[in-house]
Amino acid sequence: MLVTGGTGGLGGAVVASFVDAGWRVVVPQRGARPGSDPADELVRVVADLADPADAARAVEVAAGEPAAPLRAVVNLVGGYASGGLVHETPVEEFERMLTLNLRPTYLATQAALPHLVAAGGGAVVCVSARAAVAPFPGAAGYVTAKAAVLAFANTVAVEYRSRNVRCNTVLPSVIDTPANRAAQPAADHSRWVTPAEIAPVIRFLASADSAPTSGATVPVYGRA
Repeated sequence: MLVTGGTGGLGGAVVASFVDAGWRVVVPQRGARPGSDPADELVRVVADLADPADAARAVEVAAGEPAAPLRAVVNLVGGYASGGLVHETPVEEFERMLTLNLRPTYLATQAALPHLVAAGGGAVVCVSARAAVAPFPGAAGYVTAKAAVLAFANTVAVEYRSRNVRCNTVLPSVIDTPANRAAQPAADHSRWVTPAEIAPVIRFLASADSAPTSGATVPVYGRA
């Protein structure tokens, strides 16, 4: 399987969850040395997932083990930026959020779909955000990008259902990561959702146990 954003605050918990369950996990990283650990089936590959060629190459690595064909793609790459209201937000910042949150999800999924179809089916899991369905002021680019991720995932679900490829979306609220805590030190962190709470949901959606489910939007809100 392929996990994009596997080195982030949520990614570490997701990757560990799949490795513990016995999956072969390929994790693209920017500026890191490639390598693997045969003991835990974790494979790292250098790739910039905003680049179509790099995204395709990462997928090829994920699909390149005959004993473990590509069965799932988990799209975690994303980022957040706040700012002013819409009329105060430069178009460059708006577009940066789209590029950061939507482009890698599109490119990785696009490259993986032929492999999933050829393998007889599989799963794509996208991570959007609660903001996609419950917007808040001051983050137009982020909110729009996460809504676009959700719309894209639903499109994949419709287009590939007949080919046994399902696509579902997880919508977390604020995730309890070190970066988010540093950005919001005064917030009530006990109400945030933890990576450890999100990871099993993603693993279920990627597994054969979720085979009848496609086009679902799954809220993971913690106590917020």
